Amino acid sequence: MADLLIADALIEQAMKETGIDTFDNDSYREGLDVFTASFNDGIEKGWMTEGGIGRARNDTLHYLRGRLKVSQYLRENPELLDRKIERPVFVMGVPRTGTTLMSNLLAADPVRRSPLTWEIDDPVPPVTSNDLLINDPRAQTRLAQEKAMLEANPDMGKYYRGSAIYPNECVFFMAHDFKTLMIESKGKLPGYKDFIFSCDMTSAYEYHKKFLQVLQHHTTGVWNVKKPSHSLWLETLFKVYPDARVIWTHRDPFTATGSLCSVISLSHMGHMGRIDTEWLKEDYAWQTVEHANRIMDFRDKFGDDKIIDVHYADLIRDPVGETKKLYAKLGDEWTADAEAGIQGWVDDNPQDKFGKHEYKLAQYGLSLEELAPKFERYLSRYDVEREG
Repeated sequence: MADLLIADALIEQAMKETGIDTFDNDSYREGLDVFTASFNDGIEKGWMTEGGIGRARNDTLHYLRGRLKVSQYLRENPELLDRKIERPVFVMGVPRTGTTLMSNLLAADPVRRSPLTWEIDDPVPPVTSNDLLINDPRAQTRLAQEKAMLEANPDMGKYYRGSAIYPNECVFFMAHDFKTLMIESKGKLPGYKDFIFSCDMTSAYEYHKKFLQVLQHHTTGVWNVKKPSHSLWLETLFKVYPDARVIWTHRDPFTATGSLCSVISLSHMGHMGRIDTEWLKEDYAWQTVEHANRIMDFRDKFGDDKIIDVHYADLIRDPVGETKKLYAKLGDEWTADAEAGIQGWVDDNPQDKFGKHEYKLAQYGLSLEELAPKFERYLSRYDVEREG
C-alpha cells in the first residue's frame, strides 16, 4: 500500500526545509489532522493514485512552509499586526458565478490591492513597492512558467481565467490554516467535507487577516479579495472584518452547478485518476445550493444591506458600466484611472479568450428537473437570467 500522509512527519519536513521551527500558533493542526485522516482513508480504500498522493503531500508541505514563513515574518515585524485592513471588499457567491471576473475587474483599478497568484504562493518577503507587484522577479518567473504551461496545454485556459499577476482566491492562503473548501476537492473526502461545513472558521479568518497584513507591509491600496465559499461563513467574516463590504455574484445556478462539477472533475483526475460522477452529483450539487442558502440565511438574520448584488449576465454585457454602478454602491470614487484600467483589462481579456468551457449536467447524472426544487428558494427570491 502507498505511504500515508503523516502529519507530524510533514510538519518536521516543512520545518527542516524552511529552517523555521515555530508557528504563530497551532490552529492549523485541527484541519491538518482531519485532512490527513480523510485522505489516508481514501488511500486505504484504493481511491488515490500514486501521483495524487504525491500532489497532496507536496501541497500540504507548501501550506506548512507558507505558514512557517508568514509566522516568522510577523515575529520579525510585529508592528504589522497593528496595521488595519480598512473597508476590504470581499467577492463571493455560488461557485462558478463570475467571482473571478468581478475580482479581476476591481483589481484593474490602480488604487485597489489584491493578493496576486504569485505572491500567494511566495509571500515572504513581500514586495517593497506597488510597482514590483508585476515586476518582481518572482512574478516574472511565474509568468514565464504560465506561458509555457498554456502552450503545452491550451485547454487549461478554458476553465479558469487566471494569471500569475491576477488576483487569486483566498482559499490558497487560508489553506495555511487547513480550513478551506479547496482542500475538500482533492478527491473523494467525506470526512473533510463534514468537517469544513461545520467547523469554527474563526482561526482561518484571523490568519487571513495576518496574511494580508504581511503583504501590505510596503504597499498601499484598498484590499479586494475573492472566494466563492466566503458565502458559507459570513458571520465569521464580519466578526474578523467588521467594516467589510461584500459582493454577491448571481448566475444561473444550473449552469454554475454543471461548471463546478466540470472543474472538480479535473481535481478528481489529478488525485484519483478517474472521475467519481456519483460523488460529484451528490456532493457538488448540494454545495451549490448550500452556498446560496447560507447567504440567504445571513440576510434573513442581518438584513439585505450588508451585501451588494451583482448579476453575471449584466457584467458580461457591460463590464465597465456595471462596475461603475457597483462603485456607487460601494461608496468608492469612480476615477478616470479606474475606468481606463478596467477597460484595458476587458480589452485584453475577451470572453472565451482561451476557448469555451463546455459541460453538461447530464455528464454528472444531473438534470434541470432534479435541481429545480433545490434552487426554488433562491430563484423565487432573485431574478437571475437563465442560460441555455
